[in-house]
Amino acid sequence: MVLCRRKSAGGVLHLYMYSLIPTAYAATEEAGIHVALKPYVLGEVFGVPLTATLLTTWLTMAVLIIGALIIRRQLALVPGKLQSVAEMIVGGVFDYMADVLESRKMAMKYFPIVMTIFIFVLALNWIGLLPGVTSIGLMHDGHLTPFLYPANTDLNITLAFALIAFLTIEVAGFATLGFFKYAGKFINFSSPLAFIIGIIELISELARLISFSFRLFGNIFAGKTLLVVIMFFIPYMVPVPLIAFEVFVGFIQAFIFAILTLFFIKLAAAEPH
Repeated sequence: MVLCRRKSAGGVLHLYMYSLIPTAYAATEEAGIHVALKPYVLGEVFGVPLTATLLTTWLTMAVLIIGALIIRRQLALVPGKLQSVAEMIVGGVFDYMADVLESRKMAMKYFPIVMTIFIFVLALNWIGLLPGVTSIGLMHDGHLTPFLYPANTDLNITLAFALIAFLTIEVAGFATLGFFKYAGKFINFSSPLAFIIGIIELISELARLISFSFRLFGNIFAGKTLLVVIMFFIPYMVPVPLIAFEVFVGFIQAFIFAILTLFFIKLAAAEPH
């Protein structure tokens, strides 16, 4: 990404953001509805552009870390009702992962990363729906630049999640099968047909980066754009059920991202045929 500055004749500083990976936002303006594939840039930190979506991600991280510390301090040997429900949910998820992976040892190893992906994506989706997000910011050249914006409408952030999931899947394959056996799934010279199938498998493996990132980005951005369109034409009452639906969509997208990561770990660790 490159951030360029330019001063107009009146001395007003203008910021221009050029990104290798376009990101998206939708907003209402006086002339109508505006949808653009670029981030809201608030400034820069040590030469790195600071966008509203990145700030939202940092805020979400802070909320999760503080929440985890508070919960940890309140854990008890004799659990109360809330702790019992939480332990039942976490235990159920772990047992499900153990059944899918057919190994409690593997479930113990990959449970933290899969659960972290789910919680982080879910928190980003839900925080993006809170009042004040997209509506509190600074006016610049007649346009509002919000301090916070739904993080998963930024393709850079969803691609970062995809890279983490992709690396986790590949590490699981190499750690379980060994380097040469796992690589043999994609590079196989035993026959022309096996070679072609291996290349197809390799392409499909790399395509997961696109499917992971664009699925999450597309669904969250589409939902945000739909809310903007509805609020532009019918600003009262009608958006409320749509926001409730977006809460559900945010949960589903986090669940799909995490469950696909789990299933792909299972496939990566499976013995080649």
